[in-house]
Amino acid sequence: MDRNQAYTSILIDELKPALGCTEPIAIALASAAARKELGTMPESILISCSGNIVKNVKGVTVPNSGGMKGIETAAVIGTVAGNPDAALEVISSVSPEQLDEARRLLAEGIARTELAEGVPGLYISATLKKGSDEVTAKIVDCHNEISSLIHNGRTVFSRTGNAKGTQDADERKDLLSVEGIIEYASEIPIGSIEPVLSRQWELNEAIAEEGLADGYGVSVGRTLLEHYDGKDVRIRARAKAAAGSDARMSGCPLPVVINSGSGNQGLTVSLPVIEFGNEMGKSREEILRALAVSNLIAIHQKQFIGPLSAYCGAVSAAAGAAAGIAFLMTSDPKVISGAITNTLASVGGIVCDGAKSSCAAKISSSLEAAIFGLELALDEDKAFEGGDGLVKNDIEKTIETFGKVGKEGMKETDIEILHLMLEE
Repeated sequence: MDRNQAYTSILIDELKPALGCTEPIAIALASAAARKELGTMPESILISCSGNIVKNVKGVTVPNSGGMKGIETAAVIGTVAGNPDAALEVISSVSPEQLDEARRLLAEGIARTELAEGVPGLYISATLKKGSDEVTAKIVDCHNEISSLIHNGRTVFSRTGNAKGTQDADERKDLLSVEGIIEYASEIPIGSIEPVLSRQWELNEAIAEEGLADGYGVSVGRTLLEHYDGKDVRIRARAKAAAGSDARMSGCPLPVVINSGSGNQGLTVSLPVIEFGNEMGKSREEILRALAVSNLIAIHQKQFIGPLSAYCGAVSAAAGAAAGIAFLMTSDPKVISGAITNTLASVGGIVCDGAKSSCAAKISSSLEAAIFGLELALDEDKAFEGGDGLVKNDIEKTIETFGKVGKEGMKETDIEILHLMLEE
């Protein structure tokens, strides 16, 4: 496959709009798909999901739920009001009557959850029953697509692999490299990427402004502007991304364009680049090209880490943002690689203890390290060198090494985090 075609298709496939945190929304999507196939309201709902799904649903508010949280809430809202054709905007429209019905069904205990073991990190199975009629919808490895639909033991539909195009997607991502991404962003006709990146710009800016205007969560974004110099682009860049997370973690019904299956990562890779680009007086086209860099660098890292792990995705997204901001200043691969390396060397390994309000603070901390890492790289090419911890002499080896730590090295950490969270 042609490299530029592969990179463009990755951006189109990855940068999707999503309402709220993607894990509860994926549960709502699976439940809505099963409900549509069942054709009637079920008598029971069983959600079986991986530990990482449990971890990422526990602490966030489900959008349009009236402030409710949890797996059962997401499942019941999806069953009652979900439109499975809307993908990760499945519960964008919930009427007061539907919300009342969802509350009644939750109070009656229609839904229950079980932990699935020996499954991929991103795994959801929604089984809805009415009498002897039973439908199971599964989502595996990809938040926004149903992997299989089974009705009374008969496979209605199943993707080849775990999700649509999984094998092709892996092959495309194998083509990713830092130098390749820089070349791509420099030469690709802007019309090829403008629609998907403009949507990310518009939607993510909107929820950031909402987060700054209202007191969501603990208001990390607003607090940054209140206690630090809001005229400093470095503070504004952190505040914008954090404010978007403040809002979405607290159930704001505005959509976010995701990166690597995560709205928080989508906010982190985009808003700082836009803020720096505007501060520097860059044209819209220049900022869009820098967004292509930031998004693809983040996706490049995540192919080694995996969709869900104990490695906080704000770090890989912040490294992507550092690369995107660097691209606004120079197309020198050495500087851009140095910014990525310095970010990973500084904050690589921050743990993910689920989706919740404090994600905004982790975004802020990761971006602070990323911006400083970029400043180091710009200052006479100062970058940490091979042998400095996990840093290797080659940027591709560095990215792969940190990815392996996140995917393999932190498996036990992930299990322990889940056990400690479930103790409550």
